[in-house]
Amino acid sequence: MLQIGIRLHDVNTAAAPEEQTLEARAARARQEGFSCVHLALQKAVRGVEFDAAAMTEGLAAYIKRVFARERLDVAVLGCYLNLAHPEPDRLAEIKSRYYAHLRVAALAGAGMVGTETGAPNAAYKYDAETHGEAALAAFTRNLADVAAEAERRGVTLAIEPVWNHIVYNADRARRVLESIGSRNLRIIFDPVNLLCPENADARERVIGEAMDTLGEHIAMVHLKDFVRDGGRLVSMAAGTGEMDYTAILRFLKARKPFVQATLENTTNDNAVAARELIESVYAQV
Repeated sequence: MLQIGIRLHDVNTAAAPEEQTLEARAARARQEGFSCVHLALQKAVRGVEFDAAAMTEGLAAYIKRVFARERLDVAVLGCYLNLAHPEPDRLAEIKSRYYAHLRVAALAGAGMVGTETGAPNAAYKYDAETHGEAALAAFTRNLADVAAEAERRGVTLAIEPVWNHIVYNADRARRVLESIGSRNLRIIFDPVNLLCPENADARERVIGEAMDTLGEHIAMVHLKDFVRDGGRLVSMAAGTGEMDYTAILRFLKARKPFVQATLENTTNDNAVAARELIESVYAQV
């Protein structure tokens, strides 16, 4: 059985972002039929800086209480900061935030701390060096420190390959896993994030190879769609673009029973329809 969730910051319960609470968002997610959430605190709770100092034991208890009341799992506690940042002071602060997120994840019972894989510049933007070996080495070196802390905490740390980041395909992801060699280091599988304008027409091959290469290490899944717009790919809610989920859901059904899969890029108007589409395809594969 597939456990379908949603990014909590895609659930809107008030006109003004700063007026939206975790409690209200969680309640709506449950009402819409979701069983888990992807929780990025910085996006879900506006007006609070979730630096290392803010990541307290009390916050962990609060998170645990809010989501238990709604019978929702926190599938992922997101910490999407640049582990290849070139400035040493800023990099040290970024690592401290990862360590703090791991502590809160352990106390709150979150499934994992999730992250993407950065860029070798302060702007966290794709550039000519992003897919190079030096960037990969820097990211891997810094990720190893965070993975070691994940082991000490008994928490899963999961990286998400994204085409315009350092770890841009399945082979790079496998190299990182093998280099660090931690049983606590896993993969968040987002099929659309492996695509770019140049390989979008070969998406069945690209995604299929990723499932073959990383299948053992996939801990959870992100599901969304995409459309093409002026030479770029734009992420959309599931069922509103070009994606065919048959092969992906067949893989999950055969290899990943009860895996958690959170929808991305949904709105209040299409979240339920996206969930129902995924459930329908999953039932037929």
